[in-house]
Amino acid sequence: MTSRIKTALAVLAFVASGAVSAQSTLLNASYDVAREFYKDYNAAFVAHYKKATGKDVKIDQSHGGSSAQARSVADGLDADVVTMNTTTDIDFLAGAGVVAKDWQKKFPDNAAPTTSTMLILVRKGNPKGIKDWDDLVKPGVQVVIVNPKTGGNGRYAYLAAWGYVKKKGGTDAQAAEFVGKLFKNTPVLARGGRDATTAFLQRNIGDALITFESEVISIDREFGAGKVDSIYPSISIVAENPVAVVERTVNKKGTGELA
Repeated sequence: MTSRIKTALAVLAFVASGAVSAQSTLLNASYDVAREFYKDYNAAFVAHYKKATGKDVKIDQSHGGSSAQARSVADGLDADVVTMNTTTDIDFLAGAGVVAKDWQKKFPDNAAPTTSTMLILVRKGNPKGIKDWDDLVKPGVQVVIVNPKTGGNGRYAYLAAWGYVKKKGGTDAQAAEFVGKLFKNTPVLARGGRDATTAFLQRNIGDALITFESEVISIDREFGAGKVDSIYPSISIVAENPVAVVERTVNKKGTGELA
């Protein structure tokens, strides 16, 4: 994950400045593979906030597929802030009246302080010789992908594969056919990015895993370096990770004016 840390600290500090006066705990509803990033980031922010204000703050995390998390917040999960991996998930919350309609104008970089991209992870030594998107639709190749209906990880994979065909001069019909072949080679549609990683590495499902570049760091940390090889496809997509204050929650807790 390419993290613009100063901007991200400012974003969370903005949230905390409104919420901490009324409570000592914040809840961040986030996407599945961000858990390690925010575990480290939260510790850095807590120390930063203590030094800047002299106050203590505790940050709790809730993780799952980005779209599933958005639906949980819309259904009543009292998150103070949402940190997702697609703008459509926060737009959904804006449409539900949970976050501000102009949420992208609240912070720099259209409220997307971090970015990543999609790559292909294969087993050590790349036994199937996978080099690009075309190799993923060959007979006998199995690919683990997140369900696009439950996670932004899956939608980015879908769009990256579609864009690969289009960038090579293909038509929409050809792109649709290609994506269809890709998903036919998918033995499991994971609920979220971490579920996909677990299926690939712990359950040994599939020959390849399509996921965020940032997930490689987490895999190396959890499973040990050298378990997978990273394949950077010739064409991919920039994945922006937007954030927003959950107005419904901070207003209910009496922190809306400060936030």
